Amino acid sequence: MSSVELSIGGMTCASCATRVEKKLNKLDGVTATVNFATEKARVEYGPDVTPDQLLAAVEAAGYQAALPAPTEEPSNDTGAADTDPAAALRQRLLVSLALSIPVIAMAMAPVLQFTYWQWLSLTLAAPVVVWGAWPFHKAAWTNLRHGEATMDTLISVGVLAAFGWSVYALFWGTAGIPGMTHPFELTIARTDGSAHIYLEAAAGVTTFILAGKYFEARAKRRAGAALRALLDMGAKEVTVRRNGTQQRIPIDRLAVGDEFVVHPGEKIATDGVVVEGYSTIDASMLTGESVPVEVEAGDQVVGATVNVDGRLVVRAERVGADTQLAQMARLVEDAQNGKAQAQRLADRISAVFVPVVIALSVATLGFWLGAGFSVVAAFTAAVSVLIIACPCALGLATPTALMVGTGRGAQLGILIKGPEVLESTREVDTVLVDKTGTVTTGTMELVEVIPADDEAVEDALRLAGALESSSEHPIAHAISTGAQAKVGALPAVRDFANLRGLGVRGTVEDREVLVGRVRLLTEQGQTVDAQLVDEMQRAEADGRTVVAVGWDGRARGLLAVADTVKPTSAAAIATLRRLGLRPIMVTGDNEAVARGVAAEVGIDEVIAGVLPQDKVDTVKRLQDEGRVVAMVGDGVNDAAALAQADLGLAMGSGTDVAIEASDITLVGNDLRAVPDAIRLSRKTLSTIKGNLFWAFGYNVAALPLAAAGLLNPMIAGAAMAFSSVFVVSNSLRLRAFTPSR
Repeated sequence: MSSVELSIGGMTCASCATRVEKKLNKLDGVTATVNFATEKARVEYGPDVTPDQLLAAVEAAGYQAALPAPTEEPSNDTGAADTDPAAALRQRLLVSLALSIPVIAMAMAPVLQFTYWQWLSLTLAAPVVVWGAWPFHKAAWTNLRHGEATMDTLISVGVLAAFGWSVYALFWGTAGIPGMTHPFELTIARTDGSAHIYLEAAAGVTTFILAGKYFEARAKRRAGAALRALLDMGAKEVTVRRNGTQQRIPIDRLAVGDEFVVHPGEKIATDGVVVEGYSTIDASMLTGESVPVEVEAGDQVVGATVNVDGRLVVRAERVGADTQLAQMARLVEDAQNGKAQAQRLADRISAVFVPVVIALSVATLGFWLGAGFSVVAAFTAAVSVLIIACPCALGLATPTALMVGTGRGAQLGILIKGPEVLESTREVDTVLVDKTGTVTTGTMELVEVIPADDEAVEDALRLAGALESSSEHPIAHAISTGAQAKVGALPAVRDFANLRGLGVRGTVEDREVLVGRVRLLTEQGQTVDAQLVDEMQRAEADGRTVVAVGWDGRARGLLAVADTVKPTSAAAIATLRRLGLRPIMVTGDNEAVARGVAAEVGIDEVIAGVLPQDKVDTVKRLQDEGRVVAMVGDGVNDAAALAQADLGLAMGSGTDVAIEASDITLVGNDLRAVPDAIRLSRKTLSTIKGNLFWAFGYNVAALPLAAAGLLNPMIAGAAMAFSSVFVVSNSLRLRAFTPSR
């Protein structure tokens, strides 16, 4: 089997993606998934299928497809990634707006209707209807070929009906005579349709819908950014040992079997095995483990993790697409592929509404002809149905609510990325929360000092803190920082030595001090009281990391460090429960640590020791059980689960990858923003639904007038204006949303 990623053009909604996917999967030996958000199709195909056949299948479905361009120098391609996807839409909107304003003004204000105003209206409206609305016409034609109707179909039909009837009235009716006016009256009376033009409806609807599309495009996230951010995490260059010398090479030239050097503070270039050296690896972003991992010769290491304090030589075992980082990128992409298929609410309504309106229009035509009225009168009524059925507010219903809701969210530190985010928030019933960096601070802190029976806490803390201040290890940093905060300035250290994997030794205040594992002290001939051993076991059972400090032949105390719980986490979990949500902690950390943190914040269910794939599997399992799952995380290891969840929420203090893969970003570091984000999302979604109801409501109310031949241009214009004003006003109510914090 071969695989290829095709770029798909011309898709306007999720149903388009489904259509392309079905067309590709009809080919023998082809398995395809299409992502509407990224406009990509990932295709696996057998030897009997060629890439040209794949392109032909997509084009037969009415869309454009292109094979991936070679990217030998990706660094030169950054400009394309930063191109504003809404730029073309903005240009189309601005031109349409400039042309539509005078058309609407002349139609609605008789004082502006000079002798030949109707012909100027035609001149200005024609580019709007043809060029401005071209994306809707094109999508409508594609939908028609496949026997489907979406919001684009409704817009295209209404705009073309209004414009077509206006052209007929101008050239073959009486609307083109000099001095023709539309008096400002909302009276309901049967008039000669050939004397009326509806150019303001055609131009206005197009412009309103384009405005909505533009606002939506600005708010919509670029799904591919998560994958780019993930791959950018890896090292760009590596120091490799070849032929007895060290040389710096780009990462893409590293081969399996190469030995490369990793200095303190550098990222490990790729997955491999340590062949020389000893160090501590910070793998928290990938694994979620809060305690750094000690590695030595023979241990496996993962690319993109950070070497903390020692020099390592690593033999590369997996490079490029085979690394764990690349596999995580595929996890994120797969999750987004599945998630991008949700069909927009407006499209679902349009799929029913459009056939009903067209049937009503045909029925109106048939009734009038059957009743003996003239062909002109019958067509006037039938076309009026199509004109009034196209609600200009339909295009504003989602974007205006989204703009106000996201604006209010931004004020509260809650960034909602697009309308598709809101579709399932009302149904969310389960919240998975990561531990490290989400419920906890993500950094090690000194939480307890346990002195031996006859020792002062200050002595143990001062001597241990002084010695650890000379070490770069994260646990040492936590102890020295905690000691400085409690006892002030620390004494100087002489003869400092780092004992591999065990601890540190040095002279402080003329005492030879040891700090490290209890094993270090016993190996150095120091005694450890049974009371300290019991205290150590208790602290470790609570999920804490314990080191001992000793001098003059015996252990003088224990120092416990831990990733501390944020002070607001317990309140946040309690608020989630009040909203009827079921909180579950899922973490890569060990069971004891996870249980201790969960008990502290009030979470009953814990899933610990999981890898990134396991987090995704946990989300899928809950979804298969009928749960609608929200996921809260901050690390790279959470990215795929954030993308897979029905609602992904990333802490703003987290990695770029997690933020890009999520649906909502919480700018602050406060877990209480999670229930606020869910409440705001639900409120925004209910506003969108209300907007859609009224967007159709005003126009549906006027449908009987149109079918009865009683519609006049002022009623059509009033319905267009009132529905738009109501939608905007209803959306503005979201500014009053107040957080529970």
